Amino acid sequence: MRYDIENQLSVAQAFTATAVSTNSYKKQSAVQDLSIGRLMCLVVYPTVDSGAGSTHVLAAIQTTDSALTAGLEVLGSITVLAANLIVGSKHIIPIPQGTMNLQYIGFRDSISGGTTTVTLDVYLMPLDEVESFKTFPKVVDAEV
Repeated sequence: MRYDIENQLSVAQAFTATAVSTNSYKKQSAVQDLSIGRLMCLVVYPTVDSGAGSTHVLAAIQTTDSALTAGLEVLGSITVLAANLIVGSKHIIPIPQGTMNLQYIGFRDSISGGTTTVTLDVYLMPLDEVESFKTFPKVVDAEV
């Protein structure tokens, strides 16, 4: 799978309450299921530690609109405590095969209790490529 800006659902997005990713992945059509033949997942990397005492339900979602609000369905989710949602950690949300039947794929963080702030990067990718995936800082100005 080719990685580009389309695979980035959140880039240093601050979540201060339950919210969806700023970006969504648009499939060619609603019937296209990216999970057939290859397991897909969302990978969540905290870029700023979570506030103390909160609980986060990190979810892969699908909807009928790019704003990730209409017809929302959860594809898969994991629950992570604030103490484990820290810079340097990686959290994988598997997407079961045969479940993608809406056009837009996104991410939702449902936060409860404690200090509810966390900043996350979220990527859509094949599950078997997670271990070899590396992010690099954006080069804005380079002298040669």
